[in-house]
Amino acid sequence: METKMTSTLTTRRAFLGGAAALAACTLLPRRAAAAGKPCSVFNGVRIGCITYSYRGGINTAEDTLKALIEDGLSEVELMGGPIQAYAGIGGGGKKGQPKGKPTDAEREAQLAKCVELRKMYNEAGINIHIHKTGFGQSDEEIDFNFRMAKALGCVGITTERPKDETSVKKLAPFADKHKIWVAFHNHTANYPVMEKMDPLLDCGQYIGFNFDVGHYFAGTKGKSPIPVIEKYHDRIVSLHLKDRTAEGGNLPWGEGKTPIKEILQLMRKEKWTFPADIELEYKIPAGSTSVAEVAKCVQYCKAALA
Repeated sequence: METKMTSTLTTRRAFLGGAAALAACTLLPRRAAAAGKPCSVFNGVRIGCITYSYRGGINTAEDTLKALIEDGLSEVELMGGPIQAYAGIGGGGKKGQPKGKPTDAEREAQLAKCVELRKMYNEAGINIHIHKTGFGQSDEEIDFNFRMAKALGCVGITTERPKDETSVKKLAPFADKHKIWVAFHNHTANYPVMEKMDPLLDCGQYIGFNFDVGHYFAGTKGKSPIPVIEKYHDRIVSLHLKDRTAEGGNLPWGEGKTPIKEILQLMRKEKWTFPADIELEYKIPAGSTSVAEVAKCVQYCKAALA
């Protein structure tokens, strides 16, 4: 047990906690500012956004990029829709495109488009740290998803937490092979198992969490997510930030009770370098837009870390 834990911690620190990662976070603000590019690394804490936040009108990779730049974000969890459309994966969401099994040549072309997408975002100053695209059922589809993550420059892939460990055990060998994390996203009902030693972690060294602090807070009727973050920080690939009440409502940031500020300040204190991603879920006020509301969340994070 001790050997396994040591191996896991070593892998985890190499992933996000090492000196190189911390140095990169320290240097990024100056480089970004010098280049006139967005920077959302505030006192060493990487603030990003899951692009689900822009749902309802911003769909393409290009429009999503514009929204991120406008919000001053240099980190992103990119949803599958813009990726698939840009790279022509699975029909790419385009009417009339065939959905049969791609040939090897078509797969290589799709990966080349993912590299192109990564370059477009990187040149604009934005790092795609995670993508969220469905795995599919076949081994070929699963393997391709990890290859796509590498092409995009991702350290992990997020997906919803399953009911049991069967699908996790299927994904784990691919994660180990590619050294790409699978980060499971919790909902309000998942909190009991996370408060114990989560059995998902025994499935593989690259199995981790996309920990949604708002869902946890609402699901526990108001318990702080901080003890869970402290417990699993070596297996957290990213956080989802949202402000909720103990009764479950999503509210503009600062109006709910989720301890977002305290979480961010703990990340700064402990020098944890996994990203904290904004997930906009509250109702957009009349006259506003998702881009404007995400910008408010960015400023909330910046002020919390000042």
